[in-house]
Amino acid sequence: MTEPFLLKDPTFFVIEEWQKLNPRIIAGFTTKNNGFSLSHYKSNNLGLHVGDDSHTVVKNREKLADQIQIPLNQWVCLQQTHGNNVQYVNQEHWGSGALDFETSIKDCDGIYTNQPGTLLGLMYADCVPIYFYAPQEQMVGIVHAGWKGTVKKIVQSLLNDWQHKGIDLSSVYACIGPSICEHCYIVDDRVINEVKIMNLSHHERFYNEIKPNQYKLDLKGLNKALLTQIGLRENQIQLTSLCTSCENSQFYSHRRDQGKTGRMMGFIGIKEKED
Repeated sequence: MTEPFLLKDPTFFVIEEWQKLNPRIIAGFTTKNNGFSLSHYKSNNLGLHVGDDSHTVVKNREKLADQIQIPLNQWVCLQQTHGNNVQYVNQEHWGSGALDFETSIKDCDGIYTNQPGTLLGLMYADCVPIYFYAPQEQMVGIVHAGWKGTVKKIVQSLLNDWQHKGIDLSSVYACIGPSICEHCYIVDDRVINEVKIMNLSHHERFYNEIKPNQYKLDLKGLNKALLTQIGLRENQIQLTSLCTSCENSQFYSHRRDQGKTGRMMGFIGIKEKED
């Protein structure tokens, strides 16, 4: 499988194939490098909610905004709660959570838009970013799927919304981004019991017991299975091999760094046409 994420700059990766489909689309994932944050946030922390100096975080965000050419006041960010709520956003939501965490859209873990110039931004440090693109409708979206969002089927929440808007899922592309891999992600019986009731065929292929009450869990694989369950074909889904825990030189990891860490941002938007 070809790796969908290309390191465009020391500070971010992009989904290369989608830029070939539409040169105006910008979809990617930041690294922890070449920013301004200090201490255990060093150096490109994009999260306003983790205790880093807010002015420094905004400085990191402004740098990315200049690089991807979508102004910071046109970003839309969320107060993520590991749920399965998703929301459509447009120009009316511009600036939400961009400069101040308190102004983020509340209790939401997925957003989508067909409004050019809107950048959708979600924060990660091991959970799975999943990107969506419907070329005919020029609709883009992104969800935040930790284990809770995964078992609550947040990917299906977003695609159900798209179907209700008349989008044919046979034309939708999905990409599963950098997150903790199955070798690094160890969970207990409580989590596995939730996986077992997800109504996925052969769910046992996504976890492996390594000792009593300890399992390796493949969150990327689970989300790919959810995408195929709702109707996407294999050739509509891309999956990265990048692991936020393994790749210490590139990414923050909540697990690896024992909670004292920054956040990467998964982002997607379609740039406005130039005059």
